[in-house]
Amino acid sequence: MFDRWYAEKLQAKLGRPYVHLLFGAWQTGKSTLLNQLIPEDALRFDLTDPQERSRHLGHPGEFAQACRSLPANKQGQFVFVDEAQAVPAIFDGVQSLYDADKTRWRFVLCGSSARKLRLTGANLLPGRSLLHHLYPLTLAEHPAKEGKIAYATSPLPFPWRQGKSARNPFPEWDLVTRLAYGALPGIVTADKQDRADLLKAYGFVHLEEEIRREALVKDWGAFVRFLQLAAVASGQILNYANISQESGISQPTVKAYYQLLEDMFVGIRVPAYSKSPRKNLLSTPKFLFFDLGVRHAAAGLNPAPELVQANPGPVFEQWVGTELWKRLQYLGEGKLYHQRSRDGAEVDFVIEHSNQLTPIEVKWTEKPALNDARHLLTFLAEKSKEAKHGYVVCRCPRPLQLHEKITALPWFCL
Repeated sequence: MFDRWYAEKLQAKLGRPYVHLLFGAWQTGKSTLLNQLIPEDALRFDLTDPQERSRHLGHPGEFAQACRSLPANKQGQFVFVDEAQAVPAIFDGVQSLYDADKTRWRFVLCGSSARKLRLTGANLLPGRSLLHHLYPLTLAEHPAKEGKIAYATSPLPFPWRQGKSARNPFPEWDLVTRLAYGALPGIVTADKQDRADLLKAYGFVHLEEEIRREALVKDWGAFVRFLQLAAVASGQILNYANISQESGISQPTVKAYYQLLEDMFVGIRVPAYSKSPRKNLLSTPKFLFFDLGVRHAAAGLNPAPELVQANPGPVFEQWVGTELWKRLQYLGEGKLYHQRSRDGAEVDFVIEHSNQLTPIEVKWTEKPALNDARHLLTFLAEKSKEAKHGYVVCRCPRPLQLHEKITALPWFCL
């Protein structure tokens, strides 16, 4: 079994006497990870199975009856519910059982959508639950062929057993391969000839069929057009008017569809950094798909190295953004921003972490120069108290000092 960064932290938390909720996009490895961590004798409910899902929707009380049938003298009995949002009434059953005896059961629920729970007013067990998230693989879990992570130089150190490598990492990939196929565990471990087909199936089965069932989208053709346009525009500043005009959907509906992608954990909104003395800054966020392979498939493109090599810069920038975002989510603190002025001056990403700001520029170059960092220097001058150093993330073979405040960083040291 491959190492996941969150495994040790999650295992430690599972020992605490609360209800545990693990959310994340489909195929990020939630069920696999939980099945590794919870005991074999756990009572399991698989709501991805249509027959079992229908049974619990028709008879919500069956869940509590099954739990009560377990031996009463055993404490800490694990109960695992996969895709729990499919039957929101289960959350009420969990609360009833938990409140009756906090020591008898250890409930673990996972799901790939928060939308249905929110819209139905489902009971998310406030004061009784710990919330966890799982994301596609990070660079620490899925290392680079080109070089090893240099933790000392990273703008956002990512703790992995005190800086040590994973004991059993996922297969090593070069940069173009990961930009082509993304970082879903099942894709990374699949045979090369199957990766594109698996991603296309993900785009159809999940991004279309699952979202359709989840959201009850009325005009399915319009939503499919929106999905493709949103995927093509991934990494760019959100432009509701353009998407609305090209898809033939009203702007309020376009906004609702973008929110749906976030609720399904397949979309990431990167807000604009506006705490600046400049008055000409844009306030519109960027929007990223959570995984590049899924983005390509949703855009109607063939996930392959040739796709990346045709125009690598924008795809590389998206990869850096999602990598930084995943780390901030796992660390549980800090935020990711972008900054752009109306005259086109742009800082690709700004990390806010530990009361410090770190501007990041992403360049598809092996030979970075100080000119690549001109917008970083402007940002550092404006925010001299909070921002001390900036980085140009690129393809140089080793870290380079471009300026006393600017380091060019190989992508594998990110």
